Amino acid sequence: MELLKQRILKDGKVIGTDILKVDSFLNHRIDVALCLELGKELHRRFSNCAITKILTVEASGIGLACLTAQFFNCDVVFAKKSPTSNCTDDVYSAPCHSFTHNKDNVLRVAKIYLDKQDKILIIDDFLANGAAVTAMMSIVEQAGAELVGVGIAIEKGFQGGGDKLRAQGIKVESLAIVEEMSERGVRFRN
Repeated sequence: MELLKQRILKDGKVIGTDILKVDSFLNHRIDVALCLELGKELHRRFSNCAITKILTVEASGIGLACLTAQFFNCDVVFAKKSPTSNCTDDVYSAPCHSFTHNKDNVLRVAKIYLDKQDKILIIDDFLANGAAVTAMMSIVEQAGAELVGVGIAIEKGFQGGGDKLRAQGIKVESLAIVEEMSERGVRFRN
């Protein structure tokens, strides 16, 4: 998606060769108008899938997931990374290693929010090695729901997660795929 690529080139900050900082518009401060366009494009790409719920991970995927959900007229469920005192033990859970934070988490979704009739679209801001998506796929499978696909704002193609998921037959739609990045800039996959 050209709009997103241009914004990454304008406002994204590359740190080393594997961190792309886009917190000025996507996942700390959210440019709502931009994310609305991203949501519209994700809806276009998955419009024939009869989605009943969108699943994401707290916290940075929630904004994009909510703005996308309005086009599908469906709810958003987000996987929590930490147990809370008001959450029961009746949860679907899956381990997940965060590339960004270099930390192991257990993603949790209360069982009452997903069921076997659901057609789930996973949405996230980034896809690197695929750990978060794989954990969410496990939760969808535990619920007996149907995974219809994965929608990603920015995929780091050089880390292989998206290609690995596509090789498994999963429909992955990334709005911008970064093939390479360095202090010289960002190169996108065509």
